[in-house]
Amino acid sequence: MSRHKHKKRFGQNFLHNPRVIERIVKAIRPQPTDHLVEIGPGEAAITLPLARSGARVDVIEIDRDLIPRLEALFAPHDNVTLHAADALTFDYSTLDPKPLRVVGNLPYNISSPLLFHLLDYRDHIRDMHFMLQKEVVDRIVAQPGSKTYGRLSVMIQYYCEAQYLFTVGPGNFNPPPKVDSAIVRLTPRPFPVQAKDDTLLSDLVKQAFSQRRKTLRNTLKGWLDDTDFEALGIDPGLRAEALPVADFVRLANHLHHKRVHD
Repeated sequence: MSRHKHKKRFGQNFLHNPRVIERIVKAIRPQPTDHLVEIGPGEAAITLPLARSGARVDVIEIDRDLIPRLEALFAPHDNVTLHAADALTFDYSTLDPKPLRVVGNLPYNISSPLLFHLLDYRDHIRDMHFMLQKEVVDRIVAQPGSKTYGRLSVMIQYYCEAQYLFTVGPGNFNPPPKVDSAIVRLTPRPFPVQAKDDTLLSDLVKQAFSQRRKTLRNTLKGWLDDTDFEALGIDPGLRAEALPVADFVRLANHLHHKRVHD
């Protein structure tokens, strides 16, 4: 079979280092009873070790030029099902049995929207292991007070426990990307403090970080006033990057209460 021509529009950087592949599979720890979903298998470097664990594996690939190659690779494995589909629009609720364990080397250009699409199915997902641009993983796991702490940090951590596992350098891919990658583990969690309106929370967080150098008093002007901040015991002179996830939830719930009663 001829060599696959990597397509920039799909963000294709295929992992080829066996030691890194082994380390990723060890982090996932697939079991025969698991139902795994792999997004963007590439040339199946991770898929085949996952399949050899005995787990059921559903694979989602958008590049139709890769489908014949993957079908040939998966032919000996009756526990692998290939879906020629777009992971950004795929309905993960149709896959049974649940819960699902999602893995993938995600294209850098669609990583954030894909993460949020998957979070819509969080009730069906046990955990997720992703290779992402290191900068994105740094933002996901960032803590309040960090310069990398932002909207992505707050929203991912609201839904999931996020754990930075390890860094993967460019030389482990073909073709090599221009930046480092990293592996992150995301585990959907029961909400210790649940927002009454997730959309309102998302909108408020986006607004709060819309001008990072300004204080909450300024960025949320017209949303909340000093009386609201005082009622919650939150300093309106803080910047958004100083606020923990739970405080954003408290602000969103307070705003929800105000709007309902107004």
